[in-house]
Amino acid sequence: MARYVLVTMTSPKEGCDAEYNDWYSNRHMVDLLNQDGLVSAQRFRFVFVEGRQTPTPKYLALYEVETDDLQKTQANLAKALGTDEMPVSPALDRNSAVSWFFEAITERRIRSAE
Repeated sequence: MARYVLVTMTSPKEGCDAEYNDWYSNRHMVDLLNQDGLVSAQRFRFVFVEGRQTPTPKYLALYEVETDDLQKTQANLAKALGTDEMPVSPALDRNSAVSWFFEAITERRIRSAE
């Protein structure tokens, strides 16, 4: 089975951070993990570091995906999005949302304990 990472960057609408984060962490991630092919999910928040460019979306989500048919998996996700199966919060700034699939081309490496 092929392995991929789905990278999603999003932001809440102005003043809707609490509602957005509650929906994303407690509903949306659960809904996504109920979809065929998605095996893990983790969210990140942007941290400012002096001299580094600030991204437009404030949040990053990484999803591990295992599937033999990425096109079908993507089509099923798109079909579910915005339905009762996977509702979208009004707190999400949909104009900021971007997603990409990446295919693993190496094994994961971990620093040695030297």
